[in-house]
Amino acid sequence: MKFGIVVFPGSNCDRDMQDSLQNDLNKEVVMLWHKDKDLSMFTTSDCIILPGGFSFGDYLRCGAIARFSPMMQSVIDFANKGGKVLGVCNGFQVLCESGLLPGALLSNGHQQFVCKNVFIKNNDGKALKIPVAHGDGRYFAEEQILDELESNQQVVFRYCDAFGSVTEIANPNGAIRNIAGICNKERNVFGMMPHPERATTPALGNLDGKEVFRIFGMN
Repeated sequence: MKFGIVVFPGSNCDRDMQDSLQNDLNKEVVMLWHKDKDLSMFTTSDCIILPGGFSFGDYLRCGAIARFSPMMQSVIDFANKGGKVLGVCNGFQVLCESGLLPGALLSNGHQQFVCKNVFIKNNDGKALKIPVAHGDGRYFAEEQILDELESNQQVVFRYCDAFGSVTEIANPNGAIRNIAGICNKERNVFGMMPHPERATTPALGNLDGKEVFRIFGMN
């Protein structure tokens, strides 16, 4: 599997993602500038990643300007044809703004930037320790959409404590139903607020991010 990482003005996690994929997961990586359009080198068995950061300074709303970049038009077409797309943090916000994922990411409930390790869990997995760093990570959607996400098993990760219990106190931003990551109905577009690329090397004392990539089918 080949990975393309889209770089927007204000991206600051693109090199972290590149280092994680190349050096820790031994993947082929291509960096993609937001003003370009060409994704002809990628097939639907490959993956495009939208990294974290503050694209276009988070003006208007987080991800609202990046959504209209030339490369994003190609990413939307790529996803609609079945190609895998992963958005992390700001990338998750861009996916929601582009309509590839439902809902929105709002300002954290406590109105403060949060930067720390948290725990998340998949429906049938153990608690994974993954860092977060965001000011606008509170996932929100209307009740009907939330119910659809639940019934279709599109909620991929929820915030939990170290023992895997999904509790309000473990929620770092007030996200509705403790949602940390979701996917689309077709299960080829994924978005999450925590940063798995910051937890894939022994140098940082944490390899739990590798399990996140495995769950997404990207390891």
